[in-house]
Amino acid sequence: MLISQARAASTPGQQAENAPQPIASGDALRIAMPAFASNPFFPADGSGDDGIDMELAHGIAAALGVEPVFDRSAATFDDIVSQVSSGQADMAIGKLSRTLQRGRSIIYSRPYAMLRQGLIANRLNLARIAQGKPAEQIVRDFSGDLGVIEGSSFATYAATTFPHAQIHRLASWDLIIDAIRNGTIDMAYRDDFEIKKLMVDDPSMTVVARSITLTDKVDTIAVGVRPDNPHLAAFVDLYLDLAWGQQILNTDEIIARYRLGSKA
Repeated sequence: MLISQARAASTPGQQAENAPQPIASGDALRIAMPAFASNPFFPADGSGDDGIDMELAHGIAAALGVEPVFDRSAATFDDIVSQVSSGQADMAIGKLSRTLQRGRSIIYSRPYAMLRQGLIANRLNLARIAQGKPAEQIVRDFSGDLGVIEGSSFATYAATTFPHAQIHRLASWDLIIDAIRNGTIDMAYRDDFEIKKLMVDDPSMTVVARSITLTDKVDTIAVGVRPDNPHLAAFVDLYLDLAWGQQILNTDEIIARYRLGSKA
């Protein structure tokens, strides 16, 4: 009996080793978010705390009883994934798309937004390529020049979705839109929200370009969590279930919020 009790007992060091790890880093929740703006999800660094992702970040931190500390040094979406996977940040929040490649290095929450994938095409170039065929018919076998943002999920998707296309990775969405305007590239690949937002901001784009929604392709947006903190990942899911009511935003809802913010 004494031997059994001795074996069951543990030293203080063992107890400390087996104790649950803290869910956040001390009194702060370190959050990686890109430096650029993606309204209405998040503003540019130094431009306030408005936006869907800002509200989500502050809400999660408040529910944990800690302060959110934002790292806005990332130049691309892939950069915030790297910050989380390396332990520099606890979470990545910033219109972060889920991909299988990223899922190998971080834990994803369940999605809180679901968008469709889409294309914006230069009208003249598309007419030349289509030669009278419906645009939707030539999309899948597209072999022209396709623009994507470097370090984005669509830079990853492109090789699989458009295996015959000539992929051009540009540093920003603005550069891609300029290339669509002047016909340097035939199409650009992104989510349908960003394409619709572009048309809201600049209706003149409809003269030189048209949009195509890929109805069978989705882009799901989620929170990224460091891989060694499954407790935090589970808490984020719980927060989305209870505080957000399991809401999954769609393109129309996000566009409505963007229009409202634009009028403010």
